[in-house]
Amino acid sequence: MDLTSFGAGAQYIAGRLTEGTGTEPFQVVNPADGSVVQQVTLASTADVDTAVAAARAALPEWAAATPGARSAALLRLAGILADRAEEFARVETAQTGKPIKLSTEFDVPGTIDNTAFFAGAARNLEGKAAGEYSGDHTSYVRREAIGVVGSIAPWNYPLQMAAWKILPAVAAGNTIVLKPAELTPLTSLMFAQACTDAGIPDGVVNVLTGAGRTAGERLVSHPDVAMVSFTGSTPVGKRVAQLATDTVKRTHLELGGKAPFVVFDDADLDAAVHGAVAASLINSGQDCTAATRAYVQRPLYDAFVAGVAELFAAIRLGDPLNPQTDLGPLVSYTHRDRVAGFVERARGYGANVVTGGQAPAKGHDGTDLSLGAYYRPTLITGVAQDSEVVQGEIFGPVLVALPFDSDDEGLRLANDTPYGLAASAWTRDIHRSLRATREIAAGCVWVNDHIPILSEMPHGGYKSSGYGKDMSQYSLDEYTQVKHVMFDTTAVARKDWHRTIFGDR
Repeated sequence: MDLTSFGAGAQYIAGRLTEGTGTEPFQVVNPADGSVVQQVTLASTADVDTAVAAARAALPEWAAATPGARSAALLRLAGILADRAEEFARVETAQTGKPIKLSTEFDVPGTIDNTAFFAGAARNLEGKAAGEYSGDHTSYVRREAIGVVGSIAPWNYPLQMAAWKILPAVAAGNTIVLKPAELTPLTSLMFAQACTDAGIPDGVVNVLTGAGRTAGERLVSHPDVAMVSFTGSTPVGKRVAQLATDTVKRTHLELGGKAPFVVFDDADLDAAVHGAVAASLINSGQDCTAATRAYVQRPLYDAFVAGVAELFAAIRLGDPLNPQTDLGPLVSYTHRDRVAGFVERARGYGANVVTGGQAPAKGHDGTDLSLGAYYRPTLITGVAQDSEVVQGEIFGPVLVALPFDSDDEGLRLANDTPYGLAASAWTRDIHRSLRATREIAAGCVWVNDHIPILSEMPHGGYKSSGYGKDMSQYSLDEYTQVKHVMFDTTAVARKDWHRTIFGDR
């Protein structure tokens, strides 16, 4: 499928591309230069109803399929994704502006690996084995599909987030309606087409391109949707939870992050500097696990700030299709201006912008960057712990560095935001690392690294970063419901417990 084959067909329902019935056309824009990648027609609430009906119709057959059959389909899907890897990477870069080396080396291979993992996990729906726990009954536990899942994915990793939503849901026997961000729907649609090509029945995987206030809210509140999975900001996540409450849906929320990067005074300074640059700038900082708050013990603080500033200044911004480009644009001009607003307000309350803090004019390759939504890597110091740039989710290439004195202070500051998605600790001391991983309230804590993820390991947050896990066997469990089955083994008509209702011993 190349870009021209989409037409206005930004909806994938019951195994085919179709146009939305919304009244307003929408343009998918390449944020690197403002060019229109695709014009689509957004979904209406009627399209949501159609997609949910298709998912509901497909549910009985798919839920009854053997784990082996579902696994085989996902293995075929992994092969199709591998065959089309170059196309997926090119389209992902076109709609997001992320560097082609990130799409090629991270987004696409990560999605293929995740697909292969869930092909295996589909055959591992575990429950307690049969046992006679009461002495006169045999019990066992079944894990069953929940039903139709309504999922909403963000724009920062469109392909990977589509996979994180779709794969565990369908591996467990559910059907799904996914609403990607309308800014970046194209690889989600391609993924759905690949599911059909892999032999997954029509209606099992459906994709709707629509606005949150119309298509998203209808999907979340739809009476035939049994579970809602959402990845995005914490304020929107709260709205999703409120809407889901009316129909008592299961909810799975992966929300905002403000990851601390804690550098103790015995850390390898060179490793910490390089780690901070990579972890704060991945995907132009548009990553909920990105390092955003560097807390550095005072003996290393000045050298750390100088080292990060030097590397930030050397980062290559340019054409995302150039394999040497390190940093692409932000996802839109609106978002670029939002990020710049955080920095300008910080200047207003006395922050020191060590480097960056502005949009660039030219790229490393001579590209005119004024046409795109670019923003320079920005390092900020000299702010208070309660300032907006420390507490708020900026979601851009901005790192704030603050000093600390004692270990107690460093860990306290690390936990001092509403978020708890990810964190890292940098130290050569095993006792310090064990303490940090125990005391930092986050769903993932790295030691002497920051960012790597694995299909086998769970991803999800604490506190206002939400609940529930993506990836791993834990994610598969999220998309199942547990049923206890109990058999009498005595064939006795009058049970001893009946006397509590009638009669005597």
